[in-house]
Amino acid sequence: MKEKKIIYEGLITESLSNGMFRVRVDNKYIILGYISGKIRRNFIRILPGDRVKVEISRYDSSKGRIIFRLYKKD
Repeated sequence: MKEKKIIYEGLITESLSNGMFRVRVDNKYIILGYISGKIRRNFIRILPGDRVKVEISRYDSSKGRIIFRLYKKD
């Protein structure tokens, strides 16, 4: 059986190398987020200031996978 992942919304605060980002999750934690394969394959750009959905494991809450970039409201 697959492990359950926790999904949070967060804000990209800093861009690091190799598709990694600092993400401020809504509960005020700062985690290290990396891009999922679908986002990398479809060349979706993620910049500081973007809102994203992050999938975090229950075992290691300091890292997460960015699975979706939310649309900006104008």
